[in-house]
Amino acid sequence: MSRIDSCTALITGASSGLGAEFARQLAPRARALILAARRRDRIEALAAELIRPGLAIHCITVDLSDAKATEKFIKEVIALDEPIDLLINNAGLGDHGLFEDSDWERVENMIAVNIRALTRITHALAKRLIRRGGAILNVSSIASLLPLPQMAVYAATKAYVTSLSEALRAELRGTGVTVTVLCPGPVDTEFFAAAERTSAPGSQFAPAIFKVPAPQVVRDALRALDRDRARVIPGWLVFLTMTLTAAMPLFILRYFLNRRGRGYAGH
Repeated sequence: MSRIDSCTALITGASSGLGAEFARQLAPRARALILAARRRDRIEALAAELIRPGLAIHCITVDLSDAKATEKFIKEVIALDEPIDLLINNAGLGDHGLFEDSDWERVENMIAVNIRALTRITHALAKRLIRRGGAILNVSSIASLLPLPQMAVYAATKAYVTSLSEALRAELRGTGVTVTVLCPGPVDTEFFAAAERTSAPGSQFAPAIFKVPAPQVVRDALRALDRDRARVIPGWLVFLTMTLTAAMPLFILRYFLNRRGRGYAGH
């Protein structure tokens, strides 16, 4: 039986991008959705779009960069008394540009959302998921597989997500809980526009050929979750490129990383 059918899913960062797409693809199959994001108008509009007989949708506003707000959010989720089967840790922040030029508040918020909030929410719900035999889907990035100049902190936070996911997957074997980590490449969402900071005029994160549509990314992720796969990299070209890149000896990889260095920042 599919883990998705008749599930109750909690989706963070549900107001746009992959989070909203997860909600759209789960809505026809789930019993209940808990949509969490900073922008209440967005998640309420999404809920109005998705509502159908037999589907309960709860909207919770939260700023996951705020530790106190995160704790309040966890209490609200537990107070709903919904038997959560599926946790999708999708909320994330990015940045692009030279480390020394970065805004420190932005860096702190990125670490808080990508690492602290994801870990805290997972920890708070872990025992409940074990009782339900549920599933965890953590949204990481192909950036987690490489130390990326000009995305140094972002790549490091996502490396944490991928490593944590692999470790939890091993820990939770035998409990009935599965853990899958999604490592997408470039996707046309608001994320890249928000992450843009100091890149040179006309520079791009990746050629169009590497971009994978959000619906495909989510379909691949949910299929991987259903099949209890540890990791999924959507898009055959992205998968092939990252597999070959990750297999490179570090001294060769450093050569290419050094060439990337400061060039993309217009310095």
